[in-house]
Amino acid sequence: MCLIVMAYRCRSDYPLIVAANRDEFYARPTQPLDFWPEPSGVLAGRDLKAGGTWMGLHRNGRLAAITNYREPERFRPEAPSRGHLVSDFLVGHREARAYLDTLHRNAPDYNGFNLIAGRVSSLFYFGNRGSAPRPVEAGIHALSNHLLDTPWPKIRRTRRAMADIAEREAQPHPEALMALLQDRHIPPDEELPATGIGLEWERLLAPAFIQSLTYGTRSSSVLLVAANGRTQFIERTFTPEGRASTRSFELQLRG
Repeated sequence: MCLIVMAYRCRSDYPLIVAANRDEFYARPTQPLDFWPEPSGVLAGRDLKAGGTWMGLHRNGRLAAITNYREPERFRPEAPSRGHLVSDFLVGHREARAYLDTLHRNAPDYNGFNLIAGRVSSLFYFGNRGSAPRPVEAGIHALSNHLLDTPWPKIRRTRRAMADIAEREAQPHPEALMALLQDRHIPPDEELPATGIGLEWERLLAPAFIQSLTYGTRSSSVLLVAANGRTQFIERTFTPEGRASTRSFELQLRG
């Protein structure tokens, strides 16, 4: 996952609204959003190369999502898969704070990541290139390949778009959230971050929605959790040519 935008506890009827894009090489094998074999209780896509996932939830109300922290000079190919940090939490039994406190002690083992985990009533954030795990405060938040709410251009634009949907719309509509994720705006070069990948790649990765022949936005996800636990989870996947297909699930979260 390379972009997560969420309205957290901004509304009484929908305490959690999430829109997220997963950017990845098209050659990396992937299973689309679906329920994992029982008794896991997990609804998520799956990375078929390493076995983890980038975003998912459990019927018992646990949910998690991850982004990579962009730092090519420190990348270690032998490091353990970051996708398992999501799936291990989803299928585990520890609450988020305890899980992240343990992960904090082992954080140097991993390449850079940002992890959001918990339940709708108590979400936590931990980035292993930042500080200790902390609760997510109520509000509009966005996360890309730096720390939470780092004001990259795509973060500023998508936070504003999410605020418009969450704070002004009587009923948040999945297609409005999908439209937010389709933003292809490329900011001026002087506004781009410098993350060590060169200007051409900074331009390519600057929009919310990324498209090239080999790398791009593989899927867009929308998660709407109502106050009564009724949940919609929608995933739209894309080919390199831009063809799209959509999978949609509704479930009742417990706990």
